Amino acid sequence: METLYTKTQKQFFEGDRTIWAIVILLSIFSVLAVYSATGTLAFKRLDGDTEYYLLKHAILLALSLVAMWVCHRIDYKYYSRLSRFALLISAPLLLLTWLFGSTVNEATRWLMIPFINQSFQVSDLAKLALIANTASMLSKRQQSIRELQRAILPIIFWCGLICGLIALSNFSSAVLLFVTCLLLMFIGRVPLRYLATMVVIGGLACGIALALGQRLGTAIERVSTFVRANNKVSFQEEQSYIAVATGGIVGKGIGNSHQRNLLPHPYSDFIYAIIVEEYGLFGGIIVLILFLTLLYRGMVTMAKSERAFGGLLSAGLSFSLVLQALTHMAVVVGLAPVTGLPLPLISMGGTSLLFTGISLGIVLSVSRGEREILDHEKPVETGFQRV
Repeated sequence: METLYTKTQKQFFEGDRTIWAIVILLSIFSVLAVYSATGTLAFKRLDGDTEYYLLKHAILLALSLVAMWVCHRIDYKYYSRLSRFALLISAPLLLLTWLFGSTVNEATRWLMIPFINQSFQVSDLAKLALIANTASMLSKRQQSIRELQRAILPIIFWCGLICGLIALSNFSSAVLLFVTCLLLMFIGRVPLRYLATMVVIGGLACGIALALGQRLGTAIERVSTFVRANNKVSFQEEQSYIAVATGGIVGKGIGNSHQRNLLPHPYSDFIYAIIVEEYGLFGGIIVLILFLTLLYRGMVTMAKSERAFGGLLSAGLSFSLVLQALTHMAVVVGLAPVTGLPLPLISMGGTSLLFTGISLGIVLSVSRGEREILDHEKPVETGFQRV
């Protein structure tokens, strides 16, 4: 006989249990790391009120978890329709952001929401919409996937347009989104010659966006600094390397980071450096394993999917989150140029946290839907595996 707890768990927390566990563990890391990393910022701006940023982040994290729970309760098939609508409003919003948005650190990436005075990063919505819509278009065109004009050109058009608009002010995010779409198209059986065409068109779109946008000088400087061994590293890179090097095997202990006092944006762009410094190599490897496990469970969900859309959706969102996490970690340890990307579900943020929660909720919705199919129906041979 099932216990009341088991019944409640099955009713309210469905889907892949491993993903639920990963989310809980990453959330714990997030609260502890942000609280430690914002200590100096709170002292400078709020006369030592360190709880302010902790409470603010905890509220935003809780909202993202609520969004994840809500999205995981919705049948994932509805996201196919919603993705096209979200994509249609994302393009003009991205252009509006570039022209009239708020500029921070020489990049115009935020729109201010009227009345509530809250900034909104449109690229987060656009990334989610493009991945979901690409999965939808691929799933509907599986029978004609080798036809360029009918099946491939619409996908290439939307990928080039959205990635190009994002690249106007956020080149690194545009590149990661483009790579995610390429992986999604490869999984969706798009012929290699069409993938090569997409690479050329995507390269042209990003090149034009760099020339017209705000990040050309910054991108050239960061890449040239990274590839030339004789160049001196930037101040933020140096402080990040010091944090990693002094963390040792077990770290300095919770709240004992020293580089948080020197490292720019230790609570967002370089929060992994604070984690390694305080928790050591051991803690850094745990976070890495959690994200790799998240990718693995996303691929397991894809493999079990009886519908092409569900499998592609799970794969695309899993790739997007984990690629961003791996890029963030690579920057911190000196394996990639500085990008300014947050660590999903851990870095302090607003819309980035919210859309991370939504993405995870959609992956859980796919796993929940496929589990219901397996529980109530005999598996068929015409599912995603045969597509």
